[in-house]
Amino acid sequence: MNDKLKTEATDTLFNAILQLRSLEECYDFFEDLCTVNELQSMSQRFEVAAMLKSDQTYLAIAAKTGASTATISRVNRSLSYGNDGYDLVLARLEGKDKKDN
Repeated sequence: MNDKLKTEATDTLFNAILQLRSLEECYDFFEDLCTVNELQSMSQRFEVAAMLKSDQTYLAIAAKTGASTATISRVNRSLSYGNDGYDLVLARLEGKDKKDN
């Protein structure tokens, strides 16, 4: 974990996110917290990660998501050298909790 990211304020934010109980609550909270562009960027990066995990090409990902090759490359770097956050959540969404495998 990035030590620059770990602060009391970040802990408080993440604990607040963990309190959300429904998709509607997520929409309400994140619409208050983020700009539309920030939400769209995060959603796009997550979609890119899912497509990279399913072995889609950069060209196909760019065409479907509108993401730049720089964004796709950044997400790919996180998948390869990051903290496995994308992998954890994608596995859970598929019903295959990575920590159980």
